Amino acid sequence: MDGDPRKALARLAEEQGQSLSALSRVLGRNVAYLQQYIARGTPRVLPERDRARLAAYLGVEEAVLGGPVREEAEARVPWLTVAASAGPGALAPEERRLGGLPVPHALLRDLGVAPANVSVIAVAGDSMAPTLLDGDRLLVDGADRRVPAAGGVFVIRREDALSVKRLRPAARDLAIVSDNPAYPALVEPAAAVTVIGRARLLWRGL
Repeated sequence: MDGDPRKALARLAEEQGQSLSALSRVLGRNVAYLQQYIARGTPRVLPERDRARLAAYLGVEEAVLGGPVREEAEARVPWLTVAASAGPGALAPEERRLGGLPVPHALLRDLGVAPANVSVIAVAGDSMAPTLLDGDRLLVDGADRRVPAAGGVFVIRREDALSVKRLRPAARDLAIVSDNPAYPALVEPAAAVTVIGRARLLWRGL
């Protein structure tokens, strides 16, 4: 369908065998109303009421006639088979998608993340307890990989081990910290740590 709503309306009328005068009468307007809209640009934009009624009558989305594009209420965020160890570190299995987890677009906007950049993974182990528990699910922003001075919780890979830890910059190194005091902190060269993304949201079952 043409991006120009005037061309789109003219094409729809032709395809459906509708005259512009008849469609104008559907709107309760004078018979020249839509002819003037298409040929002269008057009105410049169809009023919302007219647009909605025309769209319903012609069986199309309002966006075709110049209305706003309707956004789906939820994004389908990929849920991955990989589990980020919150213990000593686990070998990462081959990554596969288990399907899409529905996440409201409004929530993603509030978090400041784009649907294309996020995924959901599970937590395994107890090294991040009580912040993160075994079986928790994390929304991970793969576009946010820079570790700020204040630190943050990130999913990382070291060699073949995938884990979720609290990172803090330390000169050219990274401090890798577990929230569970039973696990000692580590310091690794930043070049030896692949930051997969920042944990932005936690799901936990009751």
